[in-house]
Amino acid sequence: MGGILLLFITFALWWYFYSLPPTLFATTHSHLLLDRDGKLLSAHIAADGQWRFPELESVPEKFATALIQFEDKRFRQHSGVDFLALARATYDNLREQRVVSGASTLSMQVIRLSRGNPPRTLPEKAVELLRAWRLESRYSKDDILKRYASHAPFGGNVVGLEAAAWRYFARSPEQLSWAESAMLAVLPNNPALIHPGRNRERLLAKRNRLLGLLLAQNVLSKLEYDLAIAEPLPEAPHLLPRLAPHLLDTLAAQHPDGQRFRTTLDAGLQQQLNTLAQRSGEQLALEGVQNLAILVLDNRTFAVKAYVGNRPMDTRREQGHAIDMIQRPRSSGSTLKPLLFADMIEQGLIVPDSLVADVPVNYSGFTPQNYNRHYHGAVSAREALARSLNIPMVNMLSVRGVEPFLMQLRQLGFSHVQRSARDYGLSLILGGAETSLWDLSVAYANLANRAAQDQQHQQTFWQQGRMLQIQPANSPRIATLSTATAWLTLDSLLEVARPGDDGYWEKFSSSRKVAWKTGTSYGQRDAWAIGTTPDYTVGVWVGNADGVGRAGLTGTQSAAPILFNTFSLLPANRGWFQRPDWQMSEMEVCRDDGYLSNGACDTKTVSVPLSSHFARITPYHQRIHLDATGQWRVTSECEAVANMQTRNWFVLPPDQADYYQQFHADYQPLPPWRADCQGSDSGQGEALSVVYPQDNTQIYLPRELDGKLGETVFRAVPTHPETLLYWHLDNQFLGTTQTFHQQAVQPAAGKHRLVVVDEAGNRVQTDFEVLITAH
Repeated sequence: MGGILLLFITFALWWYFYSLPPTLFATTHSHLLLDRDGKLLSAHIAADGQWRFPELESVPEKFATALIQFEDKRFRQHSGVDFLALARATYDNLREQRVVSGASTLSMQVIRLSRGNPPRTLPEKAVELLRAWRLESRYSKDDILKRYASHAPFGGNVVGLEAAAWRYFARSPEQLSWAESAMLAVLPNNPALIHPGRNRERLLAKRNRLLGLLLAQNVLSKLEYDLAIAEPLPEAPHLLPRLAPHLLDTLAAQHPDGQRFRTTLDAGLQQQLNTLAQRSGEQLALEGVQNLAILVLDNRTFAVKAYVGNRPMDTRREQGHAIDMIQRPRSSGSTLKPLLFADMIEQGLIVPDSLVADVPVNYSGFTPQNYNRHYHGAVSAREALARSLNIPMVNMLSVRGVEPFLMQLRQLGFSHVQRSARDYGLSLILGGAETSLWDLSVAYANLANRAAQDQQHQQTFWQQGRMLQIQPANSPRIATLSTATAWLTLDSLLEVARPGDDGYWEKFSSSRKVAWKTGTSYGQRDAWAIGTTPDYTVGVWVGNADGVGRAGLTGTQSAAPILFNTFSLLPANRGWFQRPDWQMSEMEVCRDDGYLSNGACDTKTVSVPLSSHFARITPYHQRIHLDATGQWRVTSECEAVANMQTRNWFVLPPDQADYYQQFHADYQPLPPWRADCQGSDSGQGEALSVVYPQDNTQIYLPRELDGKLGETVFRAVPTHPETLLYWHLDNQFLGTTQTFHQQAVQPAAGKHRLVVVDEAGNRVQTDFEVLITAH
């Protein structure tokens, strides 16, 4: 007897603790994308083909009241089994000699739903009774109600209250009326009633009967009842929202276990940009361009305000519209140039006014060209950035070094820039690297965020973009640019104009200031436009997902109009960035070239970051002596000192001067030497310059098709091409040239010095470094 009792107690304990599985509903759910206010933006159907949203966090009061009134009036009082209802159902079934009432409580129905709706038998009913009692001891009434509302069938492939509210009424459960809540409350009892054109009278009658009960219970007033009765039943099910399908695809891939993604998006702005993308996409499609993407970031919180991963899908044909082009790496075009500009200012290698050579150049077989195929001799770094000149930017990267700049990009968060410096070479700055619209936009937002900081609020780390509300903005990457550098960079981007399209950008005039940059990749495959204000950063990419280029596809003509149309949909600026005087210092530089004075130039005051170590003395100014007429250069060997005039003169190297004076009518070449001074010690260093390699640059030796190491070609320019030049590398004589002044060599890895001397004894030298040679 004792053994039987022990066995019974053991079974009772086992049943109590293990009669319910740890998870009642082990089913797949739809992925949901919600905006910052909880509005549904997009949804994925569950893996089993059902619209089954994740479990509700709470059940709206209207639906809960209607459901309890219809299904289980004493739900709040019983402990899982309503014995009064059970007795009544037993009597009715015996009287009718068939099952006319099941007396199932909501708790019992939850058990039944969790077991996959097995056949209705007495043993099964007994299991439901026992497990419903256990369910009530584990969960609260509200939890049980949530599980029922989340897993009840609502007709077709719609499971759960939330999915039903969106499918039948195109809004969330919290926004349902009494009539809509009553209809959904009666539907799980007979889900087939929802089919359009069938059983609508029965469904309407059941709904109205429930509304009558709510009136009788004083839940509804007479006016509320009359209004509810007048509401019609829904017609065909609505399509679920598809406002941000690409973001949902991306988040579902990144977080496969996620179900309800609460994003930082603004549903209203997202809808407006979808319309803009559709309208712009249709126009671009006429030009053979099928895809585009738009991203909007808040520069203070780094929250994504809008995310259009591609133009809305064309159901008639697929043109790569399903691909999230915000995350897809593409050729960067010219979009990295502002970051190089900022990096060089931060490192003290330039100030915005520093002159950079813009003449034909060849770097170990790499021959960059400006967009308009014109050369300007020399331009300021600021002008090179604003006009997106390729050759000056390549020259700047050569001075900075590819490897240090790559490290800066990676520190900023460019996740796709993973190849070696040798693989990229100097073409890195012209689109030789791949990046995504996401990484680019976040980098520009960091520039804006940095420029807006004040002395009391300085962030140590770069920020990262936030798609989800739970994501932090801080990254582990230490910020490597000062507020002053960021401000100077954005100030230089205020009036960007693409060479070849002079004046075109002015068509995008706006009431707000926007620092912006365009980019076009090789072969016109990618068109970029990135703009930023103190409040927002907008990034736009236009192109074909399959990489096919199209004539006329440029950042200025294809992407910039979308950029400024997007800005027109955003709130007005709160003003432009305040100049960070607290982090600026003043520096005197030569007015003509932006380098430190050597005592032979007129100066001007410029602002530089307080931490700047800029120390390059001008190479372009010299003090010369003229005769009394001011027409001829002389020295003390051929003219009395009392008869000489001393002048400061701006002198560019011959190769730069030839192009420079075409754009600067005020540029004056050096006066010629007086005939009797030709043989004197005139120090004619300006008569000779080395075009390649430039001083303090790094070069890579090319490899031939057979894998052997190739040669690099040195080039010099004397004033007169027929001049005889003598070439020396590391004190070793290389040979002479005349008319065509080039020398092909194969220097070893390491640092070298090239010296070129002309027949008159003029001498010029340049130091450079070879990074890679044969392995």
